[in-house]
Amino acid sequence: MAGNRTYEAEVVVIGGGLAGMVTALELLDNGKRVLMLDAATRERFGGLALWSFGGMFFVDSPEQRKSGIKDSVDLAMRDWVRYGELDPNDVWPYRWAEAYVNRCTEEVRGWLAERDVSIFRAVGWTERGYFVPGNSVPRFHIVWGTGEGIVLPLIERLGTHERAGRLQLHFDHRVDSITKEGGQVVGCHGTNNAGSFEARGDAVVIAAGGIAGNHDKVREVWPRDQWGEPPEAMLNGSIPEADGKLLDRAEELGANVTHLEKMWNYAAGVRHWEPLFPNYGLSLVPPKSALWVNYQGRRFVDPPLVGTFDTLLLVDRICREEKKYSWLVMNRKIANKEFAVSGAEFNPAVRDKKMLAFLLRLLQGNGEQVQEFIDHCPDFVTGESVAELADQMNALAGTRDVDARQLEREIADYDENIERGTKFQNDDQLRRIAHVRQYIGDRLRTCNMARIHDPSAMPLIAIRTQILTRKSLGGIQVDLDAKVLDTQGNPIPNLFAVGEACGFGGGGMHGKRALEGTFLGGCVYSGRVAARAINSGHGVR
Repeated sequence: MAGNRTYEAEVVVIGGGLAGMVTALELLDNGKRVLMLDAATRERFGGLALWSFGGMFFVDSPEQRKSGIKDSVDLAMRDWVRYGELDPNDVWPYRWAEAYVNRCTEEVRGWLAERDVSIFRAVGWTERGYFVPGNSVPRFHIVWGTGEGIVLPLIERLGTHERAGRLQLHFDHRVDSITKEGGQVVGCHGTNNAGSFEARGDAVVIAAGGIAGNHDKVREVWPRDQWGEPPEAMLNGSIPEADGKLLDRAEELGANVTHLEKMWNYAAGVRHWEPLFPNYGLSLVPPKSALWVNYQGRRFVDPPLVGTFDTLLLVDRICREEKKYSWLVMNRKIANKEFAVSGAEFNPAVRDKKMLAFLLRLLQGNGEQVQEFIDHCPDFVTGESVAELADQMNALAGTRDVDARQLEREIADYDENIERGTKFQNDDQLRRIAHVRQYIGDRLRTCNMARIHDPSAMPLIAIRTQILTRKSLGGIQVDLDAKVLDTQGNPIPNLFAVGEACGFGGGGMHGKRALEGTFLGGCVYSGRVAARAINSGHGVR
């Protein structure tokens, strides 16, 4: 291996995702010299945020007011605490939740707007809650341009600092340890393709993500008391660099790492047919009019599963099954109207800021993309009859688990309920469909009481869905300056953590559930907090 190379700057930021980018930019704009180290390649600068759909949680925003949505910090905080089952005695997560809810619109939305990030006027309504109430009003703000619309303007500004010599950017640099001398953090060590390196600075910021990209780590902290053993197979909806190793290194230095058993995984993961890395998966937005059934083709009825109401409940119910994967069953007509995929790749109209194409997608459906997945995604099967569909499901799974007669009964019972008319329908899925269609943002993308076995809407489609790991809700505990705290609650000098590495704030500001849009927002907010503290000298010796 080649000799050791040494880098120096006032601040070392480990991680080139959104949280690290915001931290670095705020420091640079205040005159600091910054070194950024990222394990990925330069074309992946921005991390998972670059691939994301770009949803952001704001409270009492201009977009909400223009749409007649009455929101307030008090209402949002009540929703947050209740939905996340966040314990006020869990001091730092609770304080971070309060700080984010109170300041997100000004300090996240306002900051992004000043940097040419634009927000689409329509506000989405996610995580309304099942048995635990969620968002009382719509708060999911869509960035025009998806995650690229956030990341690319920041890259441009960081590039200005790099060309001026204030910013050193080093990719393919994996940090393996954090350096501590004389009781203080002074830098880090790692490796790259050319050999080893050392980086030194007055402050070190951990912005290297959580554990969702490391399934060995996910299995280690899996909440077995709730869900039993983890699924035999899971998909990675994060990135391989989110391996949790820097959380372990921080813990070795005495940092308090908390709530790692709390994860924000998704239930409707499918395999990408051109995977960028092993187990690479896509997160579907589950069609609300699809019938969600278990690995045997038996419908979930306690309760019927409907997407976007309670993400944790979906994962919980599926993980209580003997085999922890499931199926979404629908027809082509339902798929054309309701099928969607989270992320930038499969939302080109929003990503490329093509308003006409976006409006046509809402009005005409998404049939072209549905066909693309039928043709290429290995988790899609079709059939002209329920029996044929069941055969295809079993062939895909390599089992005889799906009972065609059982599946046919489930579909018939559901369709008969629809045919009785609204006066006599008695099904919680239908009630939830009726509820979401009251809001125009959902009505345009949700069928009006669509039967599954409809001869005019064939073929039938079944999608095998697996648990997809996405985000960590726990992480390194930090105070309100993003200073890393030890197990006694004392700051570790010169060490900070931001973004997913700190559970988006406090080591787990969400609690058990997230109201969505709070991940990208948490990255921006925590990055600004850390930079503000470092710029003012708080926690730096």
